[in-house]
Amino acid sequence: MDTTLPQRLQKSVSGSFHKTALLQKRVRELIRGAAPLIETREQDPIKIAFLEMERGLIELIPEEEKPLI
Repeated sequence: MDTTLPQRLQKSVSGSFHKTALLQKRVRELIRGAAPLIETREQDPIKIAFLEMERGLIELIPEEEKPLI
């Protein structure tokens, strides 16, 4: 069954938003001193986060699912 334009747009936007949010969160962690999850000589936290995301090493966990400490 073909998806409608609104369904395709929603999927596209939510996918882009998710990736953007994931990158932003990981870049902040790297700037605050988190160790990279890959071996690289790269120093730019944006590039490091992007490489980690490409390799499937990071994921975005919604706030309501995070354990309370």
